[in-house]
Amino acid sequence: MGIKKLTAGWGYDYLTRQVAAMDSSEKGHTSLASYYYTEKGETPGVWVGRGMAGIEGLDAGDVVSEEQMKALFGAGYHPLTKERLAALPPEAEAKDFANATNLGNPFPIYSPDVSPFRMEVAKRFADYNLSIGNAATAAVPRGERGRIRTQVAREFFLAEFGRDPLDARELAGLVARLSRPKTTAVCGFDLTFSPVKLVSTLWALADPSTAALIERAHQKAMAGALTYIEDHALFTRLGAGGVRQVNVRGLVAAAFTHRDSRASDPDLHTHVAVANKVQTNEGRWLSIDGRVLFKATVAASETYNTALERYLAADLGLAFESRAGTEGKRFVREVVGVNAELIERWSSRRRSIEARASELAEDFQQTHGRTPTAVEMTNLADQAWAETRQAKHSPRALADQRRAWRAQAEAVLGGAQAVGRMVAAALHPSATRAALPNRQWYRNTARQIIVTVEAERSVWQYWHVHAEAKRIVRTTGLHPDQLERAADWLTRTALDTHAVAISRPAAVEEPEELRRADGSSVY
Repeated sequence: MGIKKLTAGWGYDYLTRQVAAMDSSEKGHTSLASYYYTEKGETPGVWVGRGMAGIEGLDAGDVVSEEQMKALFGAGYHPLTKERLAALPPEAEAKDFANATNLGNPFPIYSPDVSPFRMEVAKRFADYNLSIGNAATAAVPRGERGRIRTQVAREFFLAEFGRDPLDARELAGLVARLSRPKTTAVCGFDLTFSPVKLVSTLWALADPSTAALIERAHQKAMAGALTYIEDHALFTRLGAGGVRQVNVRGLVAAAFTHRDSRASDPDLHTHVAVANKVQTNEGRWLSIDGRVLFKATVAASETYNTALERYLAADLGLAFESRAGTEGKRFVREVVGVNAELIERWSSRRRSIEARASELAEDFQQTHGRTPTAVEMTNLADQAWAETRQAKHSPRALADQRRAWRAQAEAVLGGAQAVGRMVAAALHPSATRAALPNRQWYRNTARQIIVTVEAERSVWQYWHVHAEAKRIVRTTGLHPDQLERAADWLTRTALDTHAVAISRPAAVEEPEELRRADGSSVY
């Protein structure tokens, strides 16, 4: 599961691009993706989250309209603002209009937040353009922009520290700090759920009924991960400086499922745009405590991966095995029986972006004598994405996509019969079912989790241990309904028995009103 912030204004534009990437031209096909296709005039997408019970007029599973998204993600208003305003009586007062539209405070609109460094860089850009006879606001070539920015950064470094930077890294750190805006309004968070590549491969090549079951497993696993986030990582803050971290009623989100990548490779994945609006148990609408949400990203991702594997094993009999990942990364659990050559065939978009981004980073280093900052590396990645971006294909029916994917797989594997044999092998694996864990396994595994975590880091938190527990329990024969309890037991035992808390707060007996739902203090 990936996560990124959606800033107000840009966030809504981003969501409209996610909608545009969906093939909404087709309805009624046999895949469960038809769940996301709507009547003319409506935008594909579905509201999700238990928090919808807190928004009058909407329920989990309702279809999303573009107008609703614009109200919620664009301004922080109630999704049904238009309908609620239309229902007000003629004698309505200002407070009635506010009650009809507001979910707490609307997203703030900040005045331009431009640092002196960025202002000086902009001035130098204009001076450069005028020196060559261009308009002051004309686009500056990318290489010249980097040279100017580096020169200004050296001047700012000398003014602040009284010396030249020691190396390129020190200068890059200053550029990153001086380029960062101080204030942004976050309208939401984009959570992306994507199965491992060979699951998408099998989904693309299996018969429609089997593909629907794979997609159903994807949706169930995603729902489990969202529930995990709601139960463990969704809070808001109250009090001076946000000193109290309190429970909320649930998340509010819109889901968008895509079938392919920009390169038309099969890539089943779902974007879940979580609104930065949550409701306390007392009814107040506030923003999400994003720090906890980001800390929980890996644990939530492993919740999805574990549930997906176990659902596919239970519903379709699939078997999984560990395969070496890319350098520096963990092993990946892939479907037994699906030919890994298809991963290479259907990863063309990723390979082209990575190769071009690497070339651009090397050019930047040679030109400017320093490594690119994180912001500049993001810009280089965006440039690589744009330069390797293929023209967007016209909307295609799922049946057309499946025929194209089948032909590509036949070309790789050597014909239709080879593809058929591969799909049959994946659906009827010869591997024996993993055994159910016993008491000794639980005790040994709790100890091993800490061994694994401490090999990677000197200190760790609940999230690191819980993520590792999720990775391990999916290798067992446990039923999906048993996974969460097993991972919770392993996490508690590992932390309580095999780890040492660096510090513990003084024992304070808070009253019930100052405790969260799990009994822990709001402080």
